[in-house]
Amino acid sequence: MGASTTALKNMAEQLRIDSIESTSAAGSGHPTSCCSMAEITSVLFFDEMHFDVSDPHNPNNDRFILSKGHAAPILYAAWSRAGLFPPEHLLTLRKIDSDLEGHPTPRLSFVDVATGSLGQGLSAGCGIAFTGKYVDQGDYRVYVLMGDGESQEGSVWEAASFASHYKLDNLVGIVDVNRLGQSEPTMLQHHMEIYKARFDAFGWHSIVIDGQDIDAVKKAFAEARDVKEKPTMILAKTHKGAGIPGIEDKDNWHGKALGDKTDAAVAAIKARMTGEGGLKPKAPSSRLKPATRPNLTPPKLGHKLGDKVATRVAYGEALVKLGEQSKEVVALDGDVKNSTYSDKFKAAFPDRFVECFIAEQNLVGVSLGMATRGKVPYASTFAAFFTRAFDQIRMGAISLAKVVFAGSHAGVSIGEDGPSQMALEDLAMFRSIPDGLVFYPSDAVSTSAALALAGNHQGIAFIRTSRPATPVIYKEDEPFEVGKAKVVRQSDKDQVTVIGAAVTLVEATKAADELAKEGIAIRIIDPFTIKPIDRATILAAAKKTGGKVITVEDHYPEGGIGDAVAGALSEETGIAVYKLAVTEMPHSGQPDELVDKYGISARHIVAKVKEILK
Repeated sequence: MGASTTALKNMAEQLRIDSIESTSAAGSGHPTSCCSMAEITSVLFFDEMHFDVSDPHNPNNDRFILSKGHAAPILYAAWSRAGLFPPEHLLTLRKIDSDLEGHPTPRLSFVDVATGSLGQGLSAGCGIAFTGKYVDQGDYRVYVLMGDGESQEGSVWEAASFASHYKLDNLVGIVDVNRLGQSEPTMLQHHMEIYKARFDAFGWHSIVIDGQDIDAVKKAFAEARDVKEKPTMILAKTHKGAGIPGIEDKDNWHGKALGDKTDAAVAAIKARMTGEGGLKPKAPSSRLKPATRPNLTPPKLGHKLGDKVATRVAYGEALVKLGEQSKEVVALDGDVKNSTYSDKFKAAFPDRFVECFIAEQNLVGVSLGMATRGKVPYASTFAAFFTRAFDQIRMGAISLAKVVFAGSHAGVSIGEDGPSQMALEDLAMFRSIPDGLVFYPSDAVSTSAALALAGNHQGIAFIRTSRPATPVIYKEDEPFEVGKAKVVRQSDKDQVTVIGAAVTLVEATKAADELAKEGIAIRIIDPFTIKPIDRATILAAAKKTGGKVITVEDHYPEGGIGDAVAGALSEETGIAVYKLAVTEMPHSGQPDELVDKYGISARHIVAKVKEILK
């Protein structure tokens, strides 16, 4: 038997009070955005969802994502009133020493993904729901509450397409249609028929309700449970600041604490409450056991020294081997799997492969959702296309997510496809991610090592792979470490240190051979990881070669290998770093032609070495 309507009404009012008082204590926040969703939150937490309050990470718990993260105070209030922590702790909201931040982050045990950059919660919910239905085959359900303003984000509709395509009937979305945005009314205001038509057209089962009516909310969730083969979207018509006299449905109250209006608002709300309460969340099942994150080891791919293998091919091969090591390894792709070679994983483990189609923002969001379920996601596409999902990636870092992103088709060396397909900014982008790793392997063996090390990392990792085949230069038992470079050529007579990766490492080797004919020796370093860069090895080499360092990269000069090396050596005197990089907008051509035209070929390395030796 469910909770009584009266008790749920009382809880909604209590959640309103908590949201108002906590934001007033903080002097900032979004109480009106909380108040519009009070009834929905009350029903969700105390009548609909099944979860263990004492164990928010229980794998059987129903999951809730507050996509409109600015309404965090009511989320905190719901968990507090459910019994996770004392209500007085709510008054620490937004304080420097409190984890009750302005927007939710997984520093809190009951938050799966960070929200606040709008339009991203539904994608993460899709990842969790997909995992529950198809990978874990669990019975937990996933609820994502969004604001009406954020429904204009394209990523919402990428997720909407994904959810209907995969028939995620364990996913329930809720749009809190409270009519008012931050600076003016929302685009659709209360035109509920348009919201319904849009979600219906995307293949959802949609329900329009009065979001301030407890019984209507209960009925909608009950209906959603009976829907099969479709996700459900509950479109709740509400009012911003609902329940606050003189403020409900009034513009210009977004993101403002009530200040001197707090006491009157709380008194008015308390006057509507009765004595009925005693609500407790429903217990979950015990079907699933907690996932154990694997300790992956670099697989052997069987390639011999001198074999020419594209690192993107090695990525696919190694991914299959990691899938054999652990059932927690999953792979995702954006309809380029036959170019990234993640199709090898699909062929081996079709039940652990997720095709996200051409929707990179959703690809990232689904990956983040799967990671919250203990999976080790490897998400691949052309490296250039990750740039459109940078916000999702940075939110993944804020979410403390453990996801590996693999970007193929790096730089001008891809050839004829032209600049729209050439990743020339990706290293800069991923180097900016907090606590992230950036791998740039140069051959098949180091690619295999990168996959294992990235999968074991407690955070975001990026692996850059190349289209051209490059020679295998390492034996299969060569050890690799994060932040440890390899010196691939050296002698006591080296006059310059040259640092390159993959395609440009090959060019550096060619240059070394040419220079040797003239009696000039150079030291060559393969950095392996661009973040962290191996300062010690590079510094030692620089000192041995008279402080002369050349970096050469298939990337724009901003934020790539050159900047990483220059930054690492910035406090050293007597060392000069010369950067060879792609310095103009490239166009189509043969790979070798382009590498030479844009200044990163062996010919240009030779010329730069001779220039600086003068």
